[in-house]
Parts: sequence; structure tokens; C-alpha cells
Amino acid sequence: MNIPFLDNWRKKHDAGRSPLVSAFDRDPEGAAELLAECELLRARAQEAGVRLDDSPRSLAALDQLTPRWRDDSEELPWVGNDAGLYLGTVLVRTVPGAGWHLRPDGQPVVLLPSGREINVVEAGLDWAVTGSPELSQIYAEAAEF
Repeated sequence: MNIPFLDNWRKKHDAGRSPLVSAFDRDPEGAAELLAECELLRARAQEAGVRLDDSPRSLAALDQLTPRWRDDSEELPWVGNDAGLYLGTVLVRTVPGAGWHLRPDGQPVVLLPSGREINVVEAGLDWAVTGSPELSQIYAEAAEF
């Protein structure tokens, strides 16, 4: 059945494209600010006396935190997600030419000037679960480009 208005609706609401991608396309700076919030990670860091100032030095300080979140199966993925977004924020703010990119499924990644894509959320989750690789190590490797 051919229903013209339905075809137009489908084009605007592509099932394979996350609504986050459209929001990011409209306001990339606002989206980057949202990605930088990382409320849970910032709260855990503050409780431990670590100030997250969006610097590479703060990534090294995070690597030294006692991973209490590993004892809470509900908190663990949230801390990991926040750690990845924080890593991405530090990369975007300190590595010239690095920027946020959203995959069609809405997954935020950092695109480096070399064209290399870093899945920061995946890296943050690995760090939260195992402590490896360290966030500061990921940053150092990415900043070398």
C-alpha cells in the first residue's frame, strides 16, 4: 500500500537512526556539554577528594581511585559509561582537532584528526570493570597521533 504521508514520516523517523544523532546535528556544542556532565563519576570522584577539571592529570587521578563501584552491579555500568564520556570530554577539550561523533545508533565516539575513532564508552566500561586499560593510558595513546 502506498501512503505518501507515511513515506515522508518514515524518512524523518528512520528506525536505524538514533534520535540523539539528530539532536547532536542540531546543537553539537549543547550535546557535547551534556556528554561532559558525567554526574555519577564526578560525585564518586568528589567523595574521594579528586577534582575533575577536564585535564589529562585528572584521568590519572581517576585511575588511582579505589573501585568501590565494582561492588554494586547497578552502579558499575553507570560509572563505566560516565568514565568513558569523561575520557572523551578530556580528549575533545585538550587534543587539537579531536571531536565528538555519533554513530547512526547514537553511540558517542571521539574522532581524532588522524581519522582514528575511539569508542570511549567501551573503554570506560572496561576501565570500570577491570581497571585496565587505564584512562590516562588511553588518553596518552590517543594524544600521540
